[in-house]
Amino acid sequence: MITVFGSINMDLIATTTELPKPGETVPGQTFSTAAGGKGANQALAARRGGSRVKMSGAVGSDTFAQPALALLDDAGTDLSSVLKASEPTGTALILVGSNGENMIAVIPGANGTITADEAVKTIGAMSAGDILMLQLEIPAIAVEAALKAAREKGVTTIFNTAPFTQDAVRLSTLADIVVANETEFDLVSGEPASSAEARIAALRKLHSQSGQTFVVTLGGDGVVAIRDGEILKTKGLTIEPVDTVGAGDTFCGYLAASLDQGLTFAQALRRAAVAGSLACLARGAQPSIPLAEAVDQAI
Repeated sequence: MITVFGSINMDLIATTTELPKPGETVPGQTFSTAAGGKGANQALAARRGGSRVKMSGAVGSDTFAQPALALLDDAGTDLSSVLKASEPTGTALILVGSNGENMIAVIPGANGTITADEAVKTIGAMSAGDILMLQLEIPAIAVEAALKAAREKGVTTIFNTAPFTQDAVRLSTLADIVVANETEFDLVSGEPASSAEARIAALRKLHSQSGQTFVVTLGGDGVVAIRDGEILKTKGLTIEPVDTVGAGDTFCGYLAASLDQGLTFAQALRRAAVAGSLACLARGAQPSIPLAEAVDQAI
């Protein structure tokens, strides 16, 4: 069983030929809305990956609340722990360039109301051996409380360091599995990597100090990780990306689902990397998350 303790948003997405520079106005091409939020995205990815999933978070009482939860609900995600807050549902303003790269501004809204007490309550409903997934779009104090409570209860934690904040380094020390992109990992390690070899050296150093599992996503170059003293590498698919929004969340969700279903860590990394690649072939964070059948067929 997987519980995701995190954010729920509505994404407001505009496409442009080029992403604007500071102070620059560029013409847009299309506009759309889609359910998002890193927590909800990862929950949906884990659910589409074939696992039982509970979403714990908050939405507002506004018109965005229902559509923000619609795809999670349709997929059969347990939404009994989603609260209604006085603040509006969280939103993300997303610009996507023609090359698939993106710029994102996130307004927390209801996500910012989640408390440490809610974290303790969420972990209290879990069992030893369950998987808890966390990110950084809810207050750090709630993430910290969840990580500590999970450790006491024997719940396996997967902590995604995105979006990176000043609390990310400290909180990453409390997790069993830490997932970061290459920029985030350089900040976690405190040693910017000038090469692939330097990054592996940083992975070995952190792992030897803590025993934690670290996973570094490298975009088109795949993934490198360390677990139980072993360096693991894998790649996704060779693709022409349409939209990279949600690819990292898809990776995280599929990693959790694959581990929940008993795959080896190497198998889970490969399955998650392929799922992340497929998520780049469609627009929108949640609509682009592939179903397990498509991922397993691609593998």
